[in-house]
Amino acid sequence: MLVASFCFALVGACTRILGKQISSVEIVFFRNLIGVVFIFYSIYKKPLVQTGGKMGLLVFRGVIGTIALYTFFYSVTKIGLAEAITYQQSYPVFIAVFSIFIAGEALVKNEWLAVLLGFGGICFIFFPQISLGNGDVRNHLIGLVNAVLTALAYMSIRGLSTFYDNRSIVLSFMLSGILMPLISMGLGAYYEFPRLDFLVAAYVQPSGVDWIWIIVLGIAALIGQLYLTKAFGYGKAGAISAVGFSNILFSIFFGVLLGDAFPGNWALLGIFLVIAAGILISYQTKKAR
Repeated sequence: MLVASFCFALVGACTRILGKQISSVEIVFFRNLIGVVFIFYSIYKKPLVQTGGKMGLLVFRGVIGTIALYTFFYSVTKIGLAEAITYQQSYPVFIAVFSIFIAGEALVKNEWLAVLLGFGGICFIFFPQISLGNGDVRNHLIGLVNAVLTALAYMSIRGLSTFYDNRSIVLSFMLSGILMPLISMGLGAYYEFPRLDFLVAAYVQPSGVDWIWIIVLGIAALIGQLYLTKAFGYGKAGAISAVGFSNILFSIFFGVLLGDAFPGNWALLGIFLVIAAGILISYQTKKAR
């Protein structure tokens, strides 16, 4: 899980570097284009074994996961790397809330505490960053929307995992992550939507060094996904999820290397609360199982 977390933080760092030359939409396209080659090769070597029957939910997972990636890559290029990744890592809080309304599940006391801690942590990051002028409200809200969409994408996986091979679920995400950016860049070639620049942007030919960062990003994303899957294969979901929050610590390191200011006291408190909330929910989920 530490390897996976490091790789995902590296993906964020590569996105931050590439975002100065090409759009976040284009980064989504290349990220998935590299990964889908390996998925197809894996399916060729070991054909899929699955029952299927949930095509609508499979498509939903692909589309919602791609839009989540749009918002994540965009927020990484517009606000601090640590803040963007912390927003994303708050998704367990939203899963807990959505489980009430979508799955009809009741939260226990520790989960309610985690929800309060998580939203408190988000506020300690969001409001001081706005007051200090570190990115406008819109960019931070897009970062928060990413957490909401990530939660919905992960919840859809729950409903798909008993019907589909994990590679099918990943493939639905990657194919959407190729087709949707192609449409977005096609629109961006003829029209400008300044307020929707996280969804629509024209294609810009990457320069020589950009290709290196694109390849590093794609490989890091693939390795991160593989090691994430390996980690959860050991069955200790609570402890593994807790270690996953090291992603935030790695992102602080990469962010400072790339010129971000070290998070202030309020942001650090917010990061701590988000991590604490995620760990509480992770261990509660483990007990429930």
